[in-house]
Amino acid sequence: MKKASTDTGRIARSAGTVSIAVMCSRVLGLVREQVFAVMFGAGFAYDAFVVAFRIPNLLRDLFGEGALSSAFVAVFSDYDANKGEKATWQLANNVLVFFAMLLSLVTLAGIFLADPLVRLLVDAEFVQVPGKVDLTRQLTVVMFPFLIFVSLSAVVMGMLNTKGRFFIPAMASSFFNLGSIAGGLGLAFVLPKFGYPAIMGMALGTLIGGFLQLAGQLPTLHKAGFAFAPKFDLADPGLRRILRLMLPAIIGLSATQINIFINTRFASSCVEGSVSWLNYAFRLVQLPIGVFGVAISIASLPVIARYAAAKDHAKMRETFASSLTMAFCLTIPASFGLWLLSEPIIRIIFQYGAFTALDTARTAEALRFYAVGLFAYSSVKIMVPVFFALNDTRYPVIASFLAVAANLIFVYASIDQFQHRAIALSTSCAMICNFLFLSVVLYKKMSGYSLAYLFEGIVKVFGASLVMTACLKVLLLLTQNYFNQSIFLQIAGVFVYIAAAVSVYGILLYLLKVKEFSLIIDKLKQRLAG
Repeated sequence: MKKASTDTGRIARSAGTVSIAVMCSRVLGLVREQVFAVMFGAGFAYDAFVVAFRIPNLLRDLFGEGALSSAFVAVFSDYDANKGEKATWQLANNVLVFFAMLLSLVTLAGIFLADPLVRLLVDAEFVQVPGKVDLTRQLTVVMFPFLIFVSLSAVVMGMLNTKGRFFIPAMASSFFNLGSIAGGLGLAFVLPKFGYPAIMGMALGTLIGGFLQLAGQLPTLHKAGFAFAPKFDLADPGLRRILRLMLPAIIGLSATQINIFINTRFASSCVEGSVSWLNYAFRLVQLPIGVFGVAISIASLPVIARYAAAKDHAKMRETFASSLTMAFCLTIPASFGLWLLSEPIIRIIFQYGAFTALDTARTAEALRFYAVGLFAYSSVKIMVPVFFALNDTRYPVIASFLAVAANLIFVYASIDQFQHRAIALSTSCAMICNFLFLSVVLYKKMSGYSLAYLFEGIVKVFGASLVMTACLKVLLLLTQNYFNQSIFLQIAGVFVYIAAAVSVYGILLYLLKVKEFSLIIDKLKQRLAG
């Protein structure tokens, strides 16, 4: 058990490092969304941008941060542990060259088929708006090469994580956001002088950001021992193993993309602005998903993969249960907090320029329902890579298609009454179904893990979250009139509310002796003392 505690501490420390970097990235991501909100609001131009970016982004989820990343880390970890440094870097070179070529072909096909892809993704109401489909097609053509940069960036991130380098890879998204903001803003002001719409500048900024996301990691990769030596060998057993792992994962992840496709079509059938409201809301909920779920997943995967390679299932079970409990500690209270504070948070972040009070209210509605599934989003991020480590990707595939069915049922039954809110709620319900299915299967695959330990943690976390919510509700009722008087007081109010909620929740978890929370606090103390 001492070894498991050591691993939990290592994961907490690594997750903390990743969380700082991810927080930086997500904050810059919100700044990027602020730029869109101020300049374009929620309507014609931004709806077109969201749909256009969604097409290469769907493929990015398949090839980059989804199937390729998880499959590569599983195989790369095995090579690193058992086959020596030379074979490991040869595999890395082969993978980079192979996927650079494959993704280039996919990108060329996407550019050629941009118009039918756009029309496939949107509803008749979207098509009927004059010029909207044409603008979306142009933006799609410009942004498609983003797929190459961001997918190769995910491979590089996997190499560095396996080598114990977490901070710079987690900062890579910050490089993307900086490039998108600086390059996009500059071009958005320049291009209209040459007859191009300002939103085209933001599309080109996306390409600049994607290139920086890849390039920003390369110096650290070189320091880790990598030297680029082009190799192309389709018979490489390591490459073939990655492709075998990827294939069922792509099928499973395609179900997620089907969900996004379904939701985009339904959103485009709602009132204009619905696509934008949902996108702004989902961007906000990605902050806790990234800071908590993704950070813990990135930190725990190399540890779990190492135990899987060594066939040490007992330690793998303990590490997994502890990682999942850590995620619950952070995501459950975040869901409660987002439900209560969604409107003031959106108001101070987005409600400027072209973004109206109506946009704030509608985006807040979507954010509340996305928050319902926050714990499931983050937990699935941790659970799916465990299946990769166990060389079994069938069940994530099945879970994904069950989620598609659940999403379709929920959204079809409620879209007429709840409009865009139905899409956010159905997304959360589908992810909860995914989480429950994977939990049961993984329990059997791992020959059990400590349910008593998990349930004890959940009860403590849920109880502390309820008390925190009650205190926050009282504070909101007592101070809302005061903090609504100016934008500066609104900003101060949100910080006061968050600080109060975190303090109450933190004290309660500390008193309840939740081990994972105590480890997080201890690591913070060590950092501050150091």
